[in-house]
Amino acid sequence: MATLQDIRRRIRSVKSTRQMTRAMKVVAASRLRRAQERIFSARPYAREMMTLLESVAARAPEECHPLLARRPVERTLLVLVTADRGLCGAFNASLIRAAESYLEEHHSLKISLLAVGRKGRDAFRQRAGPLIGERVNLFRKLAFGDARDIAREIIELYTRQSVDAVDVLYNEFKSILTQRVRIERFLPVAPIAPKEGETLVDYIYEQPPREILRALLPRYVEIEVYRALLESQAAEHAARMTAMDSATNNADELMDALTLTMNRLRQAAITKEIIEVVSGADALR
Repeated sequence: MATLQDIRRRIRSVKSTRQMTRAMKVVAASRLRRAQERIFSARPYAREMMTLLESVAARAPEECHPLLARRPVERTLLVLVTADRGLCGAFNASLIRAAESYLEEHHSLKISLLAVGRKGRDAFRQRAGPLIGERVNLFRKLAFGDARDIAREIIELYTRQSVDAVDVLYNEFKSILTQRVRIERFLPVAPIAPKEGETLVDYIYEQPPREILRALLPRYVEIEVYRALLESQAAEHAARMTAMDSATNNADELMDALTLTMNRLRQAAITKEIIEVVSGADALR
């Protein structure tokens, strides 16, 4: 049975942990506000650019640009975006499970894995085969240049025909309490499907379509990668804030239970001492 000293030691330990989780919650909340502002600013631009490029891809022939070329899918690149740190609930575990499910479902394909984030890298580093590259410590100070470097690597693999498709797996930020695992195909650029009875009218190009697409399509991939990284960053801060809030509440409940147990033990010890004093006094009469 635990002694009073053991319980006091546990209370001090839980109190120290509670202070740490509370501080981490405040830090995550502060970073989440900035991440929300960035993702809310990036989403409209990325959405409109995606709509434009899908419309252009529906009208332009595939030979206008290598990123429009559609090939039979035999080799796929999966870009897994996880966090560099833990203590954010099931944020990383859900992504790793989704990546494992993806590998199982597409076992007939040759899949390469590009890990963005330390947790995803560590999960697949010991496994033979899929991991071909890694990007870690990006989320400390995420910049557009980081997304541009990843996009260039993706584009190079696709244009060299080393892969036939590029899928990105990340956590989409929905709200502070909700993050949704998403798998999106970034390459090839999918043409927009016309509605029934709709006729696509071609654009009048002020420059040749090949030159326009050569400038726009790489930019589109860069923007999409940057948006996915911003989504993941905001979702990570939200998950960490929620996890630390839950941990702080659990610590409060545990401290209340330990304090109650300590008071009971102390009361029992005091009662025992009183009984011993009374019994001794009765024996001396």
